[in-house]
Amino acid sequence: MTRTGGTWATRYQINGGYFDLSDIRHWDVAPVDEYFDELFRVSEHQIIWGGNYFGLPPNRNFIIWRKKTISETFSMAMVEYAWTNIEGNAKFFECAPQGTARSKRFHPTQKPVALYKWLLLKYAKPGDKILDTHLGSGSIAIACHDLGFDLTGYEIDKEYFEAAKKRLEAHQKQGQLFTQEAVI
Repeated sequence: MTRTGGTWATRYQINGGYFDLSDIRHWDVAPVDEYFDELFRVSEHQIIWGGNYFGLPPNRNFIIWRKKTISETFSMAMVEYAWTNIEGNAKFFECAPQGTARSKRFHPTQKPVALYKWLLLKYAKPGDKILDTHLGSGSIAIACHDLGFDLTGYEIDKEYFEAAKKRLEAHQKQGQLFTQEAVI
C-alpha cells in the first residue's frame, strides 16, 4: 500500500498479488494449519479475532465486539467474533470502532484500544507476556503499554508496521496523568 497526497492508495500488493481496498475479502484467507499448530505450541491461551473463519475447536467462551456506531445498512460488520480457548462463558463488549475525523484508521480491521484494554484486564494476569502475530494498527501495543504488559508483536506488512510503530511512539510521548493498574 502506498501513501500519496495524504491519502492511502486504493490498491496494494501482498503475497505477490494486488488487492483493491474496496474489496477486502483477501483478509478472509485463513493461515495455514502449521500457523495454528505453532501458535498453540508457543502460547497457553489464545484470543483469535475472526475465529469463525477457521476450523478451531469448539469452546463456550467466545468474545463478541459490537461496534456501537455501525448500522444494519452499512457494509461493515456490526460485530466481530473472537475465538478463545480460555475457560469461562461467552463475553460481549460494546465500543465504537477505532478512528475519528481527527485520528483516522489506517488499517482495514483496526480495533479500538479500549477493546484490548478490556481483554487484558479480563483475561491477562500481571506478569503475562502477550504475543500478537497480526499487529495491524498496533492498538494492542498501546493497551499493553498503558497497562504494563510485555508485548511481542509481528506484522507482515511493512507499511502497517511502520504506521503502528509511529502511532505507539506518539502515544508514549503523551504521558499519563493517571495510571491504570493491570488488576482484574
